[in-house]
Amino acid sequence: MTPVASSAAPAVILVDDDPAVAHAVKFSFDLEGLNVCSFRDAESLLESGELPKRGCLVIDYHLPGLNGLDLLDRLRANGVGLPAVLITTNPRLHLRARAAASGVPIIEKPLLTDALLTAVRSALVYLD
Repeated sequence: MTPVASSAAPAVILVDDDPAVAHAVKFSFDLEGLNVCSFRDAESLLESGELPKRGCLVIDYHLPGLNGLDLLDRLRANGVGLPAVLITTNPRLHLRARAAASGVPIIEKPLLTDALLTAVRSALVYLD
């Protein structure tokens, strides 16, 4: 488990149980100068302690245990207001509706374009 960054720079908090996806996102975002802290499941993030004041959550919907939107609901209930992006494969209409109601964009896997990076950068712009 990677510890959550404590620097003043915004962090990307990635929650995805697929090591290949986590590695690829971390590598790509590192090249863009973004600090990525990754977690394999919701529980690991919830147990990690304090989240950074500035950053963006990137959460896979299909996680072991809590799904991505349930994790986000729990974080919001705990006062975490960081912007979030949901990643998933073939989201159904009910998932799209629930994400929209939560104000969370969905980026579909496989992550073949720069759509995730663009969504994260857009979320981070609002923090400045």
